[in-house]
Formats: sequence, C-alpha cells, structure tokens
Amino acid sequence: MQLSVIILNYNVRYFLEQCILSVQNALETIDGEIIVIDNNSSDDSCDMVRNRFPKVTLIQNNENVGFPKGNNIGVAQAKGEYICILNPDTVVAEDTFVKVLDFAQKQADLGVLGCKLIDGAGNFLPESKRGVPTPFVAFAKVTGLYILFPKSRILGKYYAQHLNENQTGKVEILVGAFMFMKRNLYQKLGGFDEDCFMYSDDIDLSYRVLKDGKSNYYFHEATVIHYKGESTIKDGIYMKRFQEAMQFFYKKHYKVSLVFSLFMKAGIIFFSFVKMFQGQPKIRTEPKSFVFYSSNKELANKLAVILQKKVAFHDLKTEKMVISSSVKSESGTEIILDNEFISFKESIRFMESSKNKGFTFRILPKNANFFIGSDNSRERGEAVKIE
Repeated sequence: MQLSVIILNYNVRYFLEQCILSVQNALETIDGEIIVIDNNSSDDSCDMVRNRFPKVTLIQNNENVGFPKGNNIGVAQAKGEYICILNPDTVVAEDTFVKVLDFAQKQADLGVLGCKLIDGAGNFLPESKRGVPTPFVAFAKVTGLYILFPKSRILGKYYAQHLNENQTGKVEILVGAFMFMKRNLYQKLGGFDEDCFMYSDDIDLSYRVLKDGKSNYYFHEATVIHYKGESTIKDGIYMKRFQEAMQFFYKKHYKVSLVFSLFMKAGIIFFSFVKMFQGQPKIRTEPKSFVFYSSNKELANKLAVILQKKVAFHDLKTEKMVISSSVKSESGTEIILDNEFISFKESIRFMESSKNKGFTFRILPKNANFFIGSDNSRERGEAVKIE
C-alpha cells in the first residue's frame, strides 16, 4: 500500500465529513487507506463515519488522549509506505496526494513534507513553513522583529521567510495539520512525543527528523484548506496547554539561562493571551447577499428559504466557466460552492483567486445536508444544515 491518511478527530463532525470526502476523492488513483481516530467525541462523528464511510478504518478512544498519542495509535494500524497526518478541519484537492507522492519519491533525504495551507477565506497561512524556534528565533518572534525585517534570513526565520509562499524548498519545521512522511521514519523516531499533549508536537517531530539527518520540505504546488480555528477553542485551557507545550520543547532540546527562561515565560504568557483573545467568538456580520454556484435550481430555491434572503443562482450547466472567471458580486457576498458540480480543487483555486475581495466562502459537500466554512483563521467555522 502506498499511503495511509491519518485523521484525528475531536468534536468536529461536519468538518470531518467534508475532510474524509475530499481525501476519498484524492485517493481514487492511489493504493491508500483512511484511518480516523476519534478522541471520545460527544457529537455524532463516529456514527457519521460508520454510516457514510464504511470503508474507513475507525478507531474510537474512550478518552481524549491528546494529539500525539491519538496519531500514534492511528499510525500503529497503518499499512502504507507513506503516511499523512491530516487535521479533520482540512480540505484536500483531488490531485493533492498524486502531486505530493510524486515529489516525495524524488527526494533521497525525505523527512517531513508539508504543503501550502490557506484559511477559509483563501489567505495563506504562514505557519505552513517555519524555522526551529531557537532562543534567538523566538526572541525575533516575541519582539516582532520578524515583521520589521521580513527578508532577513535570520530575523525572518520563524516563518521560514527565505521562501515565499509560492516557492518549494527545504524548511525546518512543518505544521501538524498536514505532515507527509515515510511510515518507517515515523516509527524509527517513535512518532509524536506523548509527553506533550498538543501544540509543540509538530515542532518536536520536525526537529527530531532534522537531527536524524533528513530534510523537511515545503511543497507549494499542493494547496490545502485548513480552517484552523475549528480545531481548538482558545480558552483558558488552551492558554495553559500552549504555555506547557513551549516549555516542553525548550526543556527537551535546549539548555538556556535563567534570564532567558524568565523572558520566554513572559513571552509565552503574553502570546497565550493574544491567541486566546484572537480566538474569542465575534458577532458575525451577516452577508448582504448570497451567490450559489450549482446546477440544482431546486436547491437554490430551498437555500433562499433557509437563509431568508434572495440567492443568486449561477447554473453551471449553462455557465460552465463562471467558476474560473472574475466574480462580479459586491463586497459582503457569501459564495456557496456546490461540490456536486465543482471539484474541491476548483473550489480551492477559486477561493485563492477571489481572496481579499470582501467575500466569504462556503462549500456544500457532495451528498451532504449542510454547507460549511469559516471567515478567517481565528474564529470557529460554521455548518448550516439544509433540511
């Protein structure tokens, strides 16, 4: 078997359904498998997987064992030569794994391979590629020097700014939302360190891969949506775990002075509060209008009733090229893309090309009774049911 896709889920049932659907499509020409590990969700995630995706391997934990252990449990059941650790709040294109596999097989020193991540508004996520957060790199991040000197290879190392978002190349750290690597390397290194509950586990694994003599790669030719804000509610528990995660990494890999330790502790607390504040729910501005790209006129009428607003209908039977053309709608418009007629790849490309125009985007997954998305990377997304 070529590839095992490992998805760890916790209470994101609708995002998980869309994710699995996109992965299934991306594995159509690949000898692969999907393994979902559920960390004791209280929603109906497991029932959904069993009913809609009977061929998916489902592992149910009776408690939330955390990100590292959950993924280690999944990889232990994997059969693929390669594995991909994938967040449930992601959407891959139909050709993502074909492209990634082709690139990976050409690298003699392959460690971890990451891809270009965008949020639900089509904006690039800078954490797609990062540098090792050494004391100095962390200092540049905490003080904001990386913003003042974005082209500096030293001060801009936190987000690996020696590469722009559309350049493929070697980087040091990749994000746990999408980590592609050989299964035997993962096993050799012992997988994620289970002493870390979450948040620095991807940094730690990427760093251990480098210490093993391998190279990590950022691959810009594969773009994946990572809604991001859906994975975690940034509350007091989040802040505590974020602090513990950073302390875990430094204690494990660095010997630092007392002064630096105090400085980092203050910095961690500061950024924890910033992240917690950024993640607080905000009152969403209701869209001024809706545009529905589909070929299902009856569904367009149903959406108008549910949304209690007029929905402009673009029939893709007669307007096949409209999805790739310039959007004429006004700012404040919510664009709903019907996956029955529009591929995930087309949706991702459309979102990227139409970002920063004042639109919001939602996807109606094929054979699903909801449409889903988020407006930015700091807020939880939403699923609207169609009944």
